Amino acid sequence: MFKKWQLTLLAILLSVVFAACSSDDESSANQEDGDITLEYWQYSFDSKVNLMDELIAEFEEANPGIKVKQTNFPYDQYNEQVAAQVPAGKGPDVINLFYGWVPTYVDAGYLQPLPQDAFPHEEIESEFFPLVEATKMDGEYWTIPTSVRTLALFYNKDLFEEAGLDPNSPPQTWEELEDYAVQLTKADGNGRLEQSGMAWEPAQQGHHWLRDGLTLQAGGQVLSEDRKEVVWADTPAGLEAFKYWLSFPTELGTSEQGFYTDDVTAFVTEKAAMNIDGSFRVGTLQGDAPDLNYAIAPLPGKDVQSTNASFWTNGITARVEGEKLEAATKFLEFLTSDDVMERWLDATGELPAKESVAMQDKYVNDEIYGPFIESLPFANAHFFVDETRERDLVIDAANRVLMEGQDPEEAFNQLVEATQKLYDEYWEK
Repeated sequence: MFKKWQLTLLAILLSVVFAACSSDDESSANQEDGDITLEYWQYSFDSKVNLMDELIAEFEEANPGIKVKQTNFPYDQYNEQVAAQVPAGKGPDVINLFYGWVPTYVDAGYLQPLPQDAFPHEEIESEFFPLVEATKMDGEYWTIPTSVRTLALFYNKDLFEEAGLDPNSPPQTWEELEDYAVQLTKADGNGRLEQSGMAWEPAQQGHHWLRDGLTLQAGGQVLSEDRKEVVWADTPAGLEAFKYWLSFPTELGTSEQGFYTDDVTAFVTEKAAMNIDGSFRVGTLQGDAPDLNYAIAPLPGKDVQSTNASFWTNGITARVEGEKLEAATKFLEFLTSDDVMERWLDATGELPAKESVAMQDKYVNDEIYGPFIESLPFANAHFFVDETRERDLVIDAANRVLMEGQDPEEAFNQLVEATQKLYDEYWEK
């Protein structure tokens, strides 16, 4: 079933009259003493909000006559707020979206393609990492990111030493990751888990690790080239990855879903020795656990190298035109400048979206960010038709195995079938 915010966004397609009726009111409401005022929305994340306040002040100083007003909502309320505000004519001019939401917003008629005079396709494809093509639809780029994120292996150096493992030699293969996880796991006399060797949580980054990490590492694919067919089960690699992923909380006994609330909390409190997480977690660890003695390594691999990539990305809403469109385009050009990308990494831990910026020696050789940067050339950003529902399907499949004792192969086949149904529904529209 569609979520309420998705149905509301799709209903915007039927609200074209609104744009015409409200354009005069919006124009006057967004003019202050002759200035053009842009509404910019992003979700509430302190480091991003604070940096954006600084960037807006600099942009306004460099562009007299343009003002930018930032509005923020909690992550779990973001889409609902958009869906509620847009029909009332109070929505943003420039909006920050998780890339997996973009297809729904495009379907709703809520975004307009990026102006090609400012963002030529050949320039995007030569300067940005290929993963940004995940939001290219119908031959158009609808959004452009300042930064991207990849997944890597976080591990606790103190717990490695305690288990007799070399903290400078993290696991590099599937087999080594299993072996390390077992050695780093502790249980009490009743077999109850006290220390997880490998944190495991499908609702966090686990579903991304399965889809874009393990499946591709085993030599498989999730989607066909045209993004219409779910080919996850077309080769043995898909099931192999699914079984390996589930081996940590099952036969290996190194993990539990919900252990110490979730994998992030377990790692921060030193109840988990290893965790798969994104570069965005670095800032959180620096703030919440400054004394945690951890290191980061590229994801352990198998047949090929692969990791998940994701990103938040900026687009211009459909009703923006004229001078306001020119101002919004200038703002997007500013947000994707080299300098802003570097400052974004310093403030948030997210990686520059342009290859030339990310691959500078100071980042490639950085102890913390280097493993993420190293992984960018083989990072894969899955094309989501509905990120929330696709994530939930993976969680449901895992729960059928863990809680209901379903055979992993049967659970995997049901996952593939349900995902294909989701894609069929999307493309039929």
